Amino acid sequence: MIQVLFVCLGNICRSPTADGIFRHFIEDAGLQDKVYVDSAGTGDWHIGRAPDPRSQAAARQRGYDLSMLRARQVSSVDFSRFDYILAMDNANLRDLQRMKPANYQGHLGLFLAFGERQDYREVPDPYYGENDGFELVLDLVEDAARGLLTDIRQRHL
Repeated sequence: MIQVLFVCLGNICRSPTADGIFRHFIEDAGLQDKVYVDSAGTGDWHIGRAPDPRSQAAARQRGYDLSMLRARQVSSVDFSRFDYILAMDNANLRDLQRMKPANYQGHLGLFLAFGERQDYREVPDPYYGENDGFELVLDLVEDAARGLLTDIRQRHL
């Protein structure tokens, strides 16, 4: 089974959105028995909390359910479990690179590298902004999720 972990700062906006959307894509493709999806944050402020209500509402309008997700903090054990560890931005990628054991053989990088859009390299954090920020996150995540699914199919399935 291929295992994918999405990582942002608090695990209540961007990474659970990526988790929920990619899970939806995996289920639509009939690959839920071949690909496992999870999300985590580099910080510990929101452990155990559901995704931000604004993230949930924006996702729900597009047919994605994030309600069952709960925030957790990324740990060193994740590097032994996950084939793909995908950061939403460079700051979180740097934190993950510092945690990464020397023997990690998986893919550690920016999630949007899998997308076709060239206008963003990082998923902007919508937490302190307006509702349109959550819509932008959905647009970027949907694009990158399609590319990631293609990559997984080509490399592993």
